[in-house]
Amino acid sequence: MSYTVVVVLHDSAAALAVLLRSFDARLSERPQVVVVDTGRDDGGARAAAAWGAEVIERRDNPGFGPACNAGVSAAHADVTVLLNPDCELLDDALPRLAAIAGGARGALHAPRLLDAGGVQRSAHPLPGTAGALLAAPLPPALLPQRARERLEPWRSDRAVSVGWAIGACLAADTAALLRLGPFDPAVHLFAEDMDLCLRARALGMPTVLHPDLVVRHAGGHATHREGEPYDLLALRRRAVVGATRGRRARALDDASQALTFASRAAGHALLGGDARRPLRQLQALRRAVRG
Repeated sequence: MSYTVVVVLHDSAAALAVLLRSFDARLSERPQVVVVDTGRDDGGARAAAAWGAEVIERRDNPGFGPACNAGVSAAHADVTVLLNPDCELLDDALPRLAAIAGGARGALHAPRLLDAGGVQRSAHPLPGTAGALLAAPLPPALLPQRARERLEPWRSDRAVSVGWAIGACLAADTAALLRLGPFDPAVHLFAEDMDLCLRARALGMPTVLHPDLVVRHAGGHATHREGEPYDLLALRRRAVVGATRGRRARALDDASQALTFASRAAGHALLGGDARRPLRQLQALRRAVRG
């Protein structure tokens, strides 16, 4: 079936080259590819055009979400795949994902993502639930299999509905994406994918993880070059959960996140590991709540 792929660039020429080579190697037919370039002119837009992609240049850097929205607005096919430039195809997972999205409309569909460490934690449970709060202090490895999969759905070996999935690779029917935005144009960076999935869920569109479909994802190529923005991530998560799930869910999510970060820090300290990251996450959450 025909489908459109929307790729947003921000100083991403090197990553895009890898992605386009994997298209040539893994796809028997080229989809419509729309590339939206929001960064400096590093040659990415020219390389995309030379390959055959349709290019939209947004040097004003409107943000990831508005750039994606511009790309989806240019889609010709009934199904659109939102794909990060730091992804790489390993087989025919992309057209298979598009076919699933075309046959099971009214949902967002995500593949399993692989990074340098193996399976990426790319699918997450619904934030702001009592179950997540109760399980937060416990190491997931100690939980029963089904409970562990609910808290860590990225581990599932079967198609499963999840709370939200990161936006590195998401497919849905184009009309539904256009109704959703797909992204909130007011969000410049961070938590756009959580916001999209939770808004879709509120309208009866679940997010479904398909672990039999695999895409490689380097991750964080444009956002974490200067270190992980703990404070901004904490602020954005709270804003999205509060806006989409309400104040009670936000309070439950705050408590769940705090317990998770504290237990991770304690575990690292007891085992002689590096507790700095969970401690920084905990401190950022406290600042966000107080602020």
